[in-house]
Amino acid sequence: MKVYLDNNASTPVDPDVIKSMKPYIGKYYGNPSSGHWLGIKGREAIEIARKQVADLIGAKPYEIIFTSGASESNNMVLKGIVEANSEKIMQIITTRIEHPAIIEPCKFLERKGVKVTYVGVDEDCIVNTKDIEKAITDETILVSVMHANNEVGTIQPLTEISEICKKKGIYFHTDAAQTVGKIQINVNHLGVDLLSIAGHKFYVPKGIGALYIKDGVKIENLIHGANHEMGKRAGTENVAGIVALGKASQIAWENMENYNIEIRRLRDLLHEKLKLIAKVKLNGHNTQRLPNTLNLSFEEVDSTELLSKLKNIALSTGSACHDNVKKPSEVLINMGVSKELALGAVRFSLGKYNTEEEINYVVEKIKKIIEEITENERQ
Repeated sequence: MKVYLDNNASTPVDPDVIKSMKPYIGKYYGNPSSGHWLGIKGREAIEIARKQVADLIGAKPYEIIFTSGASESNNMVLKGIVEANSEKIMQIITTRIEHPAIIEPCKFLERKGVKVTYVGVDEDCIVNTKDIEKAITDETILVSVMHANNEVGTIQPLTEISEICKKKGIYFHTDAAQTVGKIQINVNHLGVDLLSIAGHKFYVPKGIGALYIKDGVKIENLIHGANHEMGKRAGTENVAGIVALGKASQIAWENMENYNIEIRRLRDLLHEKLKLIAKVKLNGHNTQRLPNTLNLSFEEVDSTELLSKLKNIALSTGSACHDNVKKPSEVLINMGVSKELALGAVRFSLGKYNTEEEINYVVEKIKKIIEEITENERQ
């Protein structure tokens, strides 16, 4: 048996999503900017998808811009806000537990003279809203805080942060790559001005995403060229990918509650069974986290060694973007987790296709490997 438990890295593509794409890969291949019947067919499909994505997050269709994914969306926000306010001395506030798609553009902007303040988190990976408020100065133009952490799944208090930003007249952005399509989101309730979306985190092929830009937000383009995407993002649209994102958004909207009940059940079952066979520590908040995410530190077990022996089980030792580097997760270290426990951390991220049979199989395999590792250490 092969088991995939790395859904926070990427998800399999939903068969209904694949089916929705096919006409726009083959039959309706025209450029959506063309005025003839074949181009119009693609343009119509894009606008249907735009509404589907908007409906999923409570936005207006014209507030949705299609991109290649969350990394592009994040770069567009950070660089675009700076460019649109280039006459000022600027400060951006973010957190130390952001994805590299936020951290690296911030480092780039620092080299350009932008001030960036990195706020810490507590032992549950939650940002203290008072720390955000204290970091704000007269030069602050943007606060960017991820919605949920990709490694431990902790969900951040965005509504409270947004209230602080509104009082100060500061733009508020969230990287929602790990939450859109997984949990209920309404951009108006969250109070965000900008929100990044990654399709491949909720059963869409890689290479398609979106950016929510609240009506009235002043932002410069990241990609310049022709007047695509309402003049905000140049480049001929990936019609098949956009259709896929729209279809997945519709599926998520209709089925999210039922999916989450089962995914949470399986996640908690996995946790309970693992506690019976090994000494484990939960990383992240016990309840305020994604329903699919379980990050555990196995005491006295190196996670790299553990995963290397789990040949047919796809897991992660932290963020999938860092797997080739054997060093403790920066997220866990910033949470105050010891280096030893951080090196023993494994992220289990479930999806809608996982089964109880797979959970039982994984537990038995891990039990056997831990017994082997323990026995070898005794000899």
